[in-house]
Amino acid sequence: MTRSRMDHMAITAPSLDAGVAYVRQALGVSPLAGGEHPRMATHNAVLKLGEKLYLEVIAINPNAPKPDRPRWFRLDEPSPAQPTRLATWIARTDDIYAATAASPVPLGEVQPMSRGDMNWLISIPADGSLPLYGVAPTLIQWISGGHPTTRLPDSGCSLVRLEGFHPAADKITCLLEAIGFEGDFRVSGLPPDQEPYLVAHIRTPTGVRLLR
Repeated sequence: MTRSRMDHMAITAPSLDAGVAYVRQALGVSPLAGGEHPRMATHNAVLKLGEKLYLEVIAINPNAPKPDRPRWFRLDEPSPAQPTRLATWIARTDDIYAATAASPVPLGEVQPMSRGDMNWLISIPADGSLPLYGVAPTLIQWISGGHPTTRLPDSGCSLVRLEGFHPAADKITCLLEAIGFEGDFRVSGLPPDQEPYLVAHIRTPTGVRLLR
């Protein structure tokens, strides 16, 4: 059976500057410049939250040529009501092909990706959407170049817990069981007419603050 754990959370934004400013206002600390993702024409900034756990701000790279496919994390179709938001989370697995096949919820195709000398496999729907509006995780398996957190300084921040809210909470629970998820992710139900969302409780140097 495959095993998986929380790897990182992704904040999507209309620009990298807007996303970094959002995190700075919410947490009182600033993510550091990460790098570029050439295949998706995106770039990011990152904030360490613990051992092999981090927060990512990701946005379209205006200086990169448009890719020949929809970008990941729904960046081509941002939410009009919340252009900068905690959009989804990513689970690290020891066998991404087996985990993707075992998931009762379609997570997309496994694609190779890179940033600098780091290489990984990640599940991406062909249309660039977020499975179950981002409350279901994207899957990742790091291949080479180490984990991003080994290159990041201690931010003074740590994840207390991540909560998901979705009308089909039972589907997400079944998905997590199928991929052998180990960790503290709580999912609660919502009425069918309410939009799904995530809430991250993060301990900062000035107390626990929320991202949503």
